[in-house]
Amino acid sequence: MKTLQFREAIQQAMSEEMRKDDTIYLMGEEVAEYNGAYKASKGMLDEFGPERVIDTPISELGFSGIGVGSAMIGNRPIIEFMTFNFSLVGIDQIINNAAKIRQMSGGQFPCPIVFRGPTASAGQLAATHSQAFESWFANCPGLKVVVPSNPADAKGLLKSAIRDDDPVIFMESEQMYGDKGEVPEGEYTIPLGVADIKREGTDVTIVSFGKIIKEAYKAADELEKDGISCEIIDLRTVRPMDYEAILNSVKKTNRLVILEEAWPFGNVATEITYQVQDKVFDYLDAPVVKLNTADTPAPYSPVLLAEWLPNHEDVIKAVKKVLYK
Repeated sequence: MKTLQFREAIQQAMSEEMRKDDTIYLMGEEVAEYNGAYKASKGMLDEFGPERVIDTPISELGFSGIGVGSAMIGNRPIIEFMTFNFSLVGIDQIINNAAKIRQMSGGQFPCPIVFRGPTASAGQLAATHSQAFESWFANCPGLKVVVPSNPADAKGLLKSAIRDDDPVIFMESEQMYGDKGEVPEGEYTIPLGVADIKREGTDVTIVSFGKIIKEAYKAADELEKDGISCEIIDLRTVRPMDYEAILNSVKKTNRLVILEEAWPFGNVATEITYQVQDKVFDYLDAPVVKLNTADTPAPYSPVLLAEWLPNHEDVIKAVKKVLYK
């Protein structure tokens, strides 16, 4: 084990895979000469050269399309978006080409490609740079969607994503790149589609993913002082989703709170809520509560932004609500 920053875990995962397979390359804005916008590719240009660590113009549509085309003919590209807000410029390549080409070609063209970069809010970056699109991409058949919450998971999941033969959306956070944690060295992967119980509990299940899960940890610590035991599930992979882990936990705790940094309409929490009421309704002792951002574009004001985002106090209130306390 070695203590790494989140950005270092990302860099380590990419570098280890690129050393094994010369069809893998990294492409995006500032990934080479600048060592990555958030230094997640530091040193990679020096090691792998400009043919495998490629700086691009500010043209997400263009370099996303190049990545998809090269994946169809045998490469395994990693496409970095400086933020997933910018992926909207190239979303046609992701949704209409990467996700569909295997089916539309009758299996003749695989598309082993990873689109990665930061998602959701990152402080005062205002409405167009603070959006969470996990549910958008998860809604599209053919795409896998991964959202790690710590350095160890980031490394293990990214290595699996790079090796996967399907297109993977790998979503990080600008506010997590400096987070530190123990990361296994050498060969270490985490299978896609497997959630992780980060904290065992008996009174209520809290499901979350990505950086917002930190608020669940804070809430659980506070609630423990009141004798309330929270089980926290980190989805890690939004699509495919580990429904079994969620359902089994709800069978044990009989209550569910879902914490997600996304708009409240038609999101990941909505899908989980449906699956729980469909599969384990009789185990529920209270209605499911889901916590999301306010149903508005993200505000720039720090005061308003703090109100817009769900926090640990919201989680505490939700847990007490489902416990009728």
